[in-house]
Amino acid sequence: MRSIDVAGLRVSNNSIEILDQQLIPAEERWLTVESPEQMVEYIKALKVRGAPIIALSAAVTLAQYSEHVFNTSATERDKIRRIKEAASLLKNARPTAVNLSHAMDAMMQVPDQKWQNGALWQLAIEICKEDASLCDRIAENGLALLPRSGRCLTICNTGRIATGGLGTALGIFYKAHELGMPVEVFACETRPLLQGGRLTAWELKKFGVPCTLLVDSAAGALMQSGKVDAVFIGADRIARNGDTANKIGSYSLAVLANHHGIPFYVVAPYTTVDPGCIDGSHIEIEQRHVNEVRGVQGSFGSVFWAPEDIAAYNPAFDVTPSSLITGIVLDTGYFDKVAIKAGKHLA
Repeated sequence: MRSIDVAGLRVSNNSIEILDQQLIPAEERWLTVESPEQMVEYIKALKVRGAPIIALSAAVTLAQYSEHVFNTSATERDKIRRIKEAASLLKNARPTAVNLSHAMDAMMQVPDQKWQNGALWQLAIEICKEDASLCDRIAENGLALLPRSGRCLTICNTGRIATGGLGTALGIFYKAHELGMPVEVFACETRPLLQGGRLTAWELKKFGVPCTLLVDSAAGALMQSGKVDAVFIGADRIARNGDTANKIGSYSLAVLANHHGIPFYVVAPYTTVDPGCIDGSHIEIEQRHVNEVRGVQGSFGSVFWAPEDIAAYNPAFDVTPSSLITGIVLDTGYFDKVAIKAGKHLA
């Protein structure tokens, strides 16, 4: 039986549902996925977001689609072509996050003569199960880095709804909370679509982890006040040299943390590391629609406060150079500046 039941993704036999993250916290609605094209729409609309859960959702969608294709009367050659085209379509839905590319490449490495026998479904389920175990190991590797005060700053959402398990950066906080360790999270609102304010604040509150929300531009003042003792962020792609792409505003936090002498940690699974990417200058940065800056959209509808024809700059991500990163926490271990420079995070 094909079954997955995690915070942001549910699979029961051939039925696939994703939690609509665009509606949180006002509503928890599950959306049915019926095609690769629909999954691409959900990814681009940020209804499903978080590098790991995007990869998992795309993997099961491709597996479902392959089964559908093999039940048609098309020729064998045409069936294989259609599945490969769907994999390419899904792979390109989110250019910055490398987890998606890794998942689609892994699916396409399965010999096509095995596709009809459920091999893609088997691999998709394995990818989902692996992510849960990766999150557990990440949390274990990151616990020792938590400051004694427990006062940490984060950006975006790196929790349960963004992964197949505890989460990445938030997973460390969850594990600490479960063990009775002091932890207090300061969450930046986070553009685009206020993912920290809507998702991280909602998720931490739901699981009882103390959380204070702040606008992104208040992070510097908060650090200056002495209320932040460490910064933990996620990642959508980690380059060979340790440069890291993450949600827009991450680079600013790294600069501020460096100025104030505060440790700055990047937390991710090994699937986020891209050995083929030399450095951050080679990471493609997704540009979002200008209306996300001109106003705001959500479960309440659309509100605009800027002139409708004003130009707007709205990158979804930025790149933090490895020189500003204290260390990288992966499921494979913790890597400080020396280890990163030596390329040990690539192993």
